[in-house]
Amino acid sequence: MKYAISLILGLCTFTGAANHPPTVQRPVKESLHGQAFVDEFRWLEGDNSDPSRMGRLTEEVSAWTDIQNGFTRDVLDNLPGRKNLEARLRELMEVGSVSSPSMRGNRYFYTRREGTQAQAILYVRDGHDGVDRELLDPAKIDPTGLTTMSWSSPSPNGKLVAFGLYRSGDENSTLYLLDVDSGRWLAEEIPGKVNLSEWLPDSSGFFYSRLEDLDDPYSSQFRFHRIGTHHRQDPILFRQKDVATTFYGSRNLPPERLAYLAKTWGPYGVVSRDARWMVVGYWTGTNSIDLWVADLAAWFRTGTLELKEMAYGLEGRVLGYEFLGDTLYMTTSQGASNGRLVAVDLHNPAYTNWKDIIPEHSDAVLRSVSMARGLFVARWMQNAYETLEMYDLAGNSKGSVPLPGIGSASIATRDDRTEAFVSFASFNTPPSIFRVDLASGTSALWAKPDIPVDPSIVDVRQVWYTSRDGTEVPMFIIHRKGLRLDGNNPTILYGYGGFNISQNPFFSPTLFPWFEAGGVFAVANLRGGGEFGNAWHRAGMLESKQNVFDDFIAAAEWLCNNGYTNPSRLACSGGSNGGLLVGAVVTQRPDLFKAAICAVPLLDMLRYQDFLMARYWVPEYGSAENPEQFEYLARYSPYQQIREGVKYPAMLITAGENDTRVHPMHARKMAARMQAATTADPASQPILLWVDRDAGHGGGKPLELRIRDVADQRIFMMWQLGMLDRP
Repeated sequence: MKYAISLILGLCTFTGAANHPPTVQRPVKESLHGQAFVDEFRWLEGDNSDPSRMGRLTEEVSAWTDIQNGFTRDVLDNLPGRKNLEARLRELMEVGSVSSPSMRGNRYFYTRREGTQAQAILYVRDGHDGVDRELLDPAKIDPTGLTTMSWSSPSPNGKLVAFGLYRSGDENSTLYLLDVDSGRWLAEEIPGKVNLSEWLPDSSGFFYSRLEDLDDPYSSQFRFHRIGTHHRQDPILFRQKDVATTFYGSRNLPPERLAYLAKTWGPYGVVSRDARWMVVGYWTGTNSIDLWVADLAAWFRTGTLELKEMAYGLEGRVLGYEFLGDTLYMTTSQGASNGRLVAVDLHNPAYTNWKDIIPEHSDAVLRSVSMARGLFVARWMQNAYETLEMYDLAGNSKGSVPLPGIGSASIATRDDRTEAFVSFASFNTPPSIFRVDLASGTSALWAKPDIPVDPSIVDVRQVWYTSRDGTEVPMFIIHRKGLRLDGNNPTILYGYGGFNISQNPFFSPTLFPWFEAGGVFAVANLRGGGEFGNAWHRAGMLESKQNVFDDFIAAAEWLCNNGYTNPSRLACSGGSNGGLLVGAVVTQRPDLFKAAICAVPLLDMLRYQDFLMARYWVPEYGSAENPEQFEYLARYSPYQQIREGVKYPAMLITAGENDTRVHPMHARKMAARMQAATTADPASQPILLWVDRDAGHGGGKPLELRIRDVADQRIFMMWQLGMLDRP
C-alpha cells in the first residue's frame, strides 16, 4: 500500500506547472443489463470491501485528494484580485443575521450571528423587546468554530431548551438540555443524529428520533425520553427496521416491496402538543407518504402502539400538521396537486372522511398553513413568489398579511396568541422580520441587518421561456440597472430541479460585487421542483429527469438569444441535486458554457444508490439495478457521459469529506475523468477539485470557511468569464 501511495505522489506532485495532476487509471470492466462499461477511476471510491459501508476513505485516496486540493488552492489563491475580492466578501458576510423567534409564554428564543462570530448564538428575551441574554455560543464549546448548533427546541414552559450539536459538517447531531434561568447544562446527552419531535405539555419529557447505528442511515428509531433518566432506557415507539410488522403487516406486501420500503426515507412521528395523539408517516417515495394515527394516551397506559390507518398508497406529501383537540388540520398535496388544508377527525381518520377547510387553488400552490389563536395563516406560492393569507377555522378568508413586495415569506405563530413574526426577503430586499398582530393588523419591524450594499442598484425581472418539449418555464434575472443587452455580459445561470424543492427569491449580499462588476445572475424554475405543485415535480423525476436538463439548456439558450450573454461569457452553477444538473448539462452541451461550479454533486448515477443514504433517492431517480430505470439513467449519468477529445468548460467541483448525504467519490471520479478527457488548455480552462476536509454537505461551516468558499466560487467565475481583465 505504501508503495502505491508513493507512486501516485510521484506521478502527481504539483510543481507549479499548468497541467492537471495526472491520475493513475485502473480500469474496472463490467456489464450492466447487457451494456459494457469501463470505469478507470473506481479506486477513487475508496474501500468497498464491506457492502454495507461502501466508500471508506483509504490512505491512497486521501493522498490523491491532498494533491488535487493543493493544485486547486495554487490556482484559486493566486488569481489576480483574489485578496481584494475576499476583503469585500468578508465585509458583506460579517453582517449580522437573526432568526424568527420561537415563542414560549413571555420568552422569545432565537439565534443571531454578528461580525466575526464563527457560528450563530442562541439567545432568549423576556418580552419581545426585552434584553438579549446569551444561552449558547458554539464557539465557547469549540474554539475552532467547527461545532454547529443544528436545531433548538424550547420546552412549553420556556424553562428548558433542547438543542443539537454536530461537528465538521457531519450532521450527526447529539441532543443536550440547558436550563434557561441558570444557563446550566443538564446531564442529558443523547447521540445518534437526533431530532426532537415534541415536548410533553408539562415539559417533563419529549419524543425524538435518532439512528440506531450512525453507519446505517436506514436505522431510524422514534423514542420517548423522561428528563432525568438515561437515554438507554428510553422506550422505542417504532423502528424503521420493523417495516414488515409495525407498518405493513396487515398489507401482506411481497418481500421485494418491503425491502424497498426499508430503505426509503422511512418513518417519522408528529405529536400533538397535548401529547394525546401521534401521526406516523412513512415515506414510500420522495412524493408519497402512508399515514397512521396512534392514541398516545393508550400507549402511555399499556406500552403498546396501536396504529390506525389514515391514508395508503396515495401520491403527495404532507406539509404540516396542526392539532386542535381531537381534530388534525393537515396541509397536504394528497388528493390535490397544488395542496389543500384538510380537517381529520382522529377518531375516524380514514382518507374518505377528510374534509377540505382550505381547498386546492388552480393557480397557486399551498406551501404551509400555520395556526394562531382562532386563525390559520396560509403561505401560497404563485409563479415562484409567495403571499400570506389569513382564514378563520372554518376556512373563510380574513384577508392577506401585507408584505413589502414580491419575494419569499414565512411566518412563525403559536396557537395561544395572535402575535406572529413574518420573515421576508427578495433578490433586492434584505431579509427582514416583522412582529405582527394578526387580529389588529398592526406590524412593526423587529429585526433587519444593516448590509453595506445598495439594493436599489439592481433590477429584478421574471421571464418565461419555452423548453424543448414546448413547456413554458419561468426564470428570474437579476443585474445592475442600465445593463446593455449587447450579448456580452458575464452571466451565471443557477438551478436545482428536484425533490419538489422550489427556487424562490432570496437575498444574497455576496452577489452584489458580481452585480457591481457588471455580472448577471439568473435562476431558472425547472421542472422537478415544486413551483407548480406535484405535477411539476413529477415532470422532472425518474424517466422524465431529462426534462430538467432540457429546461436548463433552454434557459441558457434564451439568455444567449435575448442579448444577455453568449457561450463564452456564460457559466452554470448548482449543488447536490443541482450538482447532478450541472454535470448533466456540461456533458450534454459543453459548447454552451464557458465554466461550471458543481458542488457536492451526484454524478455516477449507475452506482450512486450503494453509497451512504442514497437509497432514499431511488424513488426520485431510479436505480441501475432495475433494467428499465437503468436505460434512462445510463443515457444521462454525467460520469459515464464524459467523452475523450471534447473541449469541456472549466469546472470547479467541490465536495465535503464528512458528507453523510452525497459521497465525495462522485466529485473525485468526475474530476479525474474530466481532467483526463478534456482537450481544453488546463492553464486557462482547468478542471479543479476541492474536497473540504472540515465539511460535509455544506451546512454548519464557520464564517471563515464560508468566506473562503464564496471567494473561491466568485473569483473562479470572474476569471473564466473574463472579468479579471476589466477595469
